Amino acid sequence: MRDVHCLSRSYRRVVCKLLVIGCIFSEPTLAQTQPQSATQTPLPHVAVLATGGTIAGTAANETQSTGYKSGVLTADALLKSVPSLGKVAHVSGEQVSNVGSENITNEILLKLARRVNQLLAQPDIAGVVITHGTDTLEETAYFLNLVVKSDKPVVLTGSMRPSTAISADGPSNILQAVTVAASPTARGRGVMIVLNDRIGSARFTTKTNANTLDTFRSPDDGFLGTLIDNVPHFETTVAKLQTTQTPFDVSKMDSLPEVDIVYGHQNDGGYMYDAAVAHGARGIVVAGVGAGSGSLLTLPSIKRAIEKGVIVVRSSRTGSGYIPEDPAYVGLLGDNLNPQKARILLMLALTVTNNPERVQEIFHQF
Repeated sequence: MRDVHCLSRSYRRVVCKLLVIGCIFSEPTLAQTQPQSATQTPLPHVAVLATGGTIAGTAANETQSTGYKSGVLTADALLKSVPSLGKVAHVSGEQVSNVGSENITNEILLKLARRVNQLLAQPDIAGVVITHGTDTLEETAYFLNLVVKSDKPVVLTGSMRPSTAISADGPSNILQAVTVAASPTARGRGVMIVLNDRIGSARFTTKTNANTLDTFRSPDDGFLGTLIDNVPHFETTVAKLQTTQTPFDVSKMDSLPEVDIVYGHQNDGGYMYDAAVAHGARGIVVAGVGAGSGSLLTLPSIKRAIEKGVIVVRSSRTGSGYIPEDPAYVGLLGDNLNPQKARILLMLALTVTNNPERVQEIFHQF
């Protein structure tokens, strides 16, 4: 019986030692005992504004990338399609419009610009992402690049395939756009366009193909940077004036000046210029052939427009390249802006001046 008691006492001593050893090796470290909020930097707050487009579109089946309906999904639905957003930023969603980007109006542009400026003025907002149809995404981006009054990141993104496609590119583009908007290294770079791993400047990036995923390119000046494993790497900056450096204030505007684009072609007789003037256009952008040239048959109509106070700006229908001085043609030089972006800048220029010399300076500056 005594042997049993001794064995019992010995067993208890062994167990106690094992428990002590276990406690020593399993003792939590200081970092483990601290609350998570005390050891981790709070995630930045990124506001996502949805406007519609393919990224919010749906089709009848998963292989259909054309013939879909744009602007179906809401901002909340778009954000829910990217569960990993919560690891990058604290994200809030808001619906500004829900249309195909071909139906973005001047009124929507002004509404969007005012909301972006309101959000960026809030100290807790690190940046803004805008989901948008790709067809006119570059126009909205460039407009915002001229009227946003903050150096915080503003990023536009979209998709070439609807949300129902088997390989929809929208979720990945949203994640990348939010990542860029949340990055401190993105500040002061102007409004950006982020799709397909590329970070582009609103000033220089344009849609170049109607179908392919890598449609957005920057023909003259290249990209600002790229994303590798969802980490932004910036390589270049833009020398043109933008955002806080511009004189354009749309905070109290209800409308924008009417500006039309007239596309140059063989046998162009000029009556489209007369029609634009008759419609009340205050500005006309010439999408000229080559380096902004046009049919000599159009000169009388263009000169009549100028005589009536309409500002005419020459650009190129090729989509890139600079417009040189040419005594054979009349009109201001559109720098290297494509016609659709030249229209955006001319609209805003006409909100501050109707002086052709000052408008020409603006085209060289912005």
